[in-house]
Amino acid sequence: MKLQGILLLIFLFQTIINATRPVITLSADEFGASIVIIGILTSSFALLPMIFSIHAGKVIDKFGNRMPVIFGFTAAIAGMIVPAIFTTIWALFASQLLLGLANICIPIALQNLLGHQSTSKNRDYFFSMFSLCVALGAVIGPLAGGYLSEHVSFQMVYIFCIVIGIISITFSFQIPKVTQKLKGSPTKLVDSLKLFENSFIRKALFSSALVLYSKDIFVAYFPLLGKQLNLSTSTIGWIIALQGLATMFVRFVLPKLLETYKRDTILFLSILIAGITFLLLPVSQSVFLIALLAIVMGLGLGCGQPISMTTTYNASPPGRTGEVLGLRIATNRFFQLVAPTFFGVIGGSVGMTGIFLFSGVFLVGGSLFFRKQEE
Repeated sequence: MKLQGILLLIFLFQTIINATRPVITLSADEFGASIVIIGILTSSFALLPMIFSIHAGKVIDKFGNRMPVIFGFTAAIAGMIVPAIFTTIWALFASQLLLGLANICIPIALQNLLGHQSTSKNRDYFFSMFSLCVALGAVIGPLAGGYLSEHVSFQMVYIFCIVIGIISITFSFQIPKVTQKLKGSPTKLVDSLKLFENSFIRKALFSSALVLYSKDIFVAYFPLLGKQLNLSTSTIGWIIALQGLATMFVRFVLPKLLETYKRDTILFLSILIAGITFLLLPVSQSVFLIALLAIVMGLGLGCGQPISMTTTYNASPPGRTGEVLGLRIATNRFFQLVAPTFFGVIGGSVGMTGIFLFSGVFLVGGSLFFRKQEE
């Protein structure tokens, strides 16, 4: 499969994810769920990837990328069928678990396939384009989900995503059946965890986790903040989409930035900027200022993912790229599992403002890790 095919598949998958996650939050709110329950619901998306991503990476190393992608889209379709039929909070939990299962297979397999097809010279560009399509899905998804849910129904969002999933499976059959065979004995979990001893891998995993956790907090709780500010569902979708547009823009210029500045400098500034916008968001009343902060946040968060993917792949031992990419996903999902629940408890205690303030402080503090690495 060529680069364009890989980019199309990750775009379609991210469209499914981003169209439904704000709808999941708003549906839970309509069902009368508390902020704490919504936090647990958001976290459930990360549970299965945190547990199984490393093992999935090993399977991908051994058997190839095709079947995991097909299986992942099948799980995503199932995750849309359940809430489309059953309008209960438990259906939303089932949906998130199934989408989490899809999120084990699809990103690891597609990143692994992309890494195999790239070289050291064009790998930054390839992964920047990959992340660009992830960001494009973060634009189209909330817009489609926002308008469909506001003007038709929440169930129509799920039906829309089921159609996308079927189209994606059709394209997935173009992936070669087997890209490589893993030689030697399978590694144990302790061997996978020892990869944290590599400073490059450790840095890449930490930056990736910070970025994804931040996006999850924003997507999960901004709809509720927007509702408090009397914003319409479509306006909320537009603001989330503007963040995605900003993420797309910065990924166009990222390869040039990497030629000019050190990776640690870019990571430090990007995470620091995201943290500051989190601090300012809950005290902003104007919809235009909120949209501007979302754009600035997107510019900051847009740098972390492609840098972490390239660094992770480059630092992987031979024959273990899928395993290391799985370790990256598992680390990301650990943060995505813990953070929404933790901040949901905070929100239940001190309100929505506390979620964004605490998150901003955490990000600003996390940015100092990369400042230390630079000095």
